[in-house]
Amino acid sequence: MREHLRVLSAVGAVATAVRRPAELDDVDALVIPGGESTTMYKLAIAFDLLSPLRDRLAAGMPAYGSCAGMIMLADRVLDGIDGQVTLGGLDITVRRNAFGRQVDSFEADVTLEPFPGEPFHAVFIRAPWVDSAGAQVEIVGRVGTGAAAGRIVAVRQGVLMATAFHPELTGDQRVHALFVESVCEYMRERP
Repeated sequence: MREHLRVLSAVGAVATAVRRPAELDDVDALVIPGGESTTMYKLAIAFDLLSPLRDRLAAGMPAYGSCAGMIMLADRVLDGIDGQVTLGGLDITVRRNAFGRQVDSFEADVTLEPFPGEPFHAVFIRAPWVDSAGAQVEIVGRVGTGAAAGRIVAVRQGVLMATAFHPELTGDQRVHALFVESVCEYMRERP
């Protein structure tokens, strides 16, 4: 979470941590960081955040999820634990730990459609991938080479955005800047 806060501040956002429902009321958008998705959903339940988060997302709050955050925003999860729930919002089916275990973590250049030209150097840590996406989901990034070539690793749907990788660990601020721009656009256009 610290890394996301640092990058968001660097691209001009006022960023704060959200751990309680009252803190959620004070933000216009949310970044759901990486971590362990089953622990994240259990903590969301324990801290009474699951329903408020779902309500805010359903009401149109912009959100960006990286790695486990992608899993939390997915409508469907493959290889989850029994009873695992998500926040939903993205019409995607995501596969947990799709690239393998912790020892299989890797870095790779990914071409992201919003950034033509220079590839994005992505860090994948026990990362998911998107198995399938609904018609309203824009696929904005795929793995370009190797055994996982063609796998979907970045998506957008309306005000929701997710990556299977950790841009907050790279020093490249483009993904966060894109999210902040989309939040600003949303704030200008909302009724």
